[in-house]
Amino acid sequence: MARQRVLILGAAGRDFHNFNMLYRGNQAVEVVGFTAAQIPNITGRQYPAALAGPGYPDGIPILEESDLERHILELAVDRCVFSYSDVSYDTLMHLASRVQSAGASFELPGPEATQLASSKPVISVCATRTGCGKSQTARYLIERLMAQGIRVVAVRHPMPYGDLEAQRVQRFGTLDDLELHHCTIEEMEEYEPHVVRGNVIYAGVDYEAILRAAEQDHAGCDLIVWDGGNNDFSFYKPDLSIVVTDPHRAGDALRYYPSEVVMRGADVVVINKMDSAGPELIDRAREVIAELAPHATVMDAASPLRVDDPELLTGKRVLVVEDGPTVTHGGMPFGAATLAAKKWGAAELVDPRPFLVGQLKDTFTSYPNIGKLLPAMGYGEAQLHDLEETIRNCSCDAVVIGTPIDLARVISIRQPHTRVHYDLQPIGQPNMDEVLSEFLTHHPLLRLIPA
Repeated sequence: MARQRVLILGAAGRDFHNFNMLYRGNQAVEVVGFTAAQIPNITGRQYPAALAGPGYPDGIPILEESDLERHILELAVDRCVFSYSDVSYDTLMHLASRVQSAGASFELPGPEATQLASSKPVISVCATRTGCGKSQTARYLIERLMAQGIRVVAVRHPMPYGDLEAQRVQRFGTLDDLELHHCTIEEMEEYEPHVVRGNVIYAGVDYEAILRAAEQDHAGCDLIVWDGGNNDFSFYKPDLSIVVTDPHRAGDALRYYPSEVVMRGADVVVINKMDSAGPELIDRAREVIAELAPHATVMDAASPLRVDDPELLTGKRVLVVEDGPTVTHGGMPFGAATLAAKKWGAAELVDPRPFLVGQLKDTFTSYPNIGKLLPAMGYGEAQLHDLEETIRNCSCDAVVIGTPIDLARVISIRQPHTRVHYDLQPIGQPNMDEVLSEFLTHHPLLRLIPA
């Protein structure tokens, strides 16, 4: 039989993992390409031969998804395999229709086919949308585990936007490692908060090699925490699945892929941001959980804000800079910086659009519903430069930064500026300590860890 010709639809993350799990070394299939969406500047690259394995001496090309029908025709594609996340059901099925109208089949690989088993206990922290607060939940979880003497290694959902071969396995234990691996802002936003808290985090491209390295980490590993990305499900088979939902977008668990998959598989659901959501939004979140995950333990939580210098906000014209993915493909109309500006009495939120330069203009074209805020886009040096120039051009009294990292550490900001911090704050019971106590008591691999 002729080998099936497969095109993997991706966004520089799950697509590579699905290839490694399903097709690397599979003689029945020839992967003729990856397509790219959501993330700028990743088309035109190759998945390198060193990672692709035998049968791909020239690597595998990464193509533009907008030309999908032409790729299917010219490459004689039999099957398209969808391999990215945080898309509406409308978007997903329109894409499936484009594939099928071009003559190919459309597939969605599931957890059983793509999850790796670990020799260590695994707790996954996932979410129903980008920007729900899964990373702050993962950090809180890790702090509670480390307080009990458990050596935790985190593994982050992939963000390989650079040299894929060099990024095969990445270990971050110090801030110097961020420089060593030439991290983008998006990467630093996820890795830096772990590193400064004293735990190790891994990421990269080859998640089986990453898992084995994490299990044998020289600092010790008793348990692995999967720190998810977007609304994707874990690459590792979890022993405990924690899912974070955002009441501001509670209904999205019923409208976005793979939000519903993630929610239905949850052991614990955290309703976050209860301090900024009204009662009707919180009630809706509970209704969705009851419909999709009636078996799950439900935890309530807030995401309280604190600002380094509130005086820079009160009565001032401020530019708010928010986490990029949250307000772009995450679809949130505001973030922590916006909430902080309003809470501390800013006189005006300055619209950045008159001051945009370079690729940031493209961002606002692609996401026209972005309001009076500036996404901290930093997927490469060019975008980092454009972000710095846009902020420099902006006529404002101060800049309020709502990104998870200290943005002023990586770009120059001439205006007075202050940073917003936000951490998970559990409310009432059940709380994380109770959930972990139950898990640690009954998990056989953890019983022998000394107190």
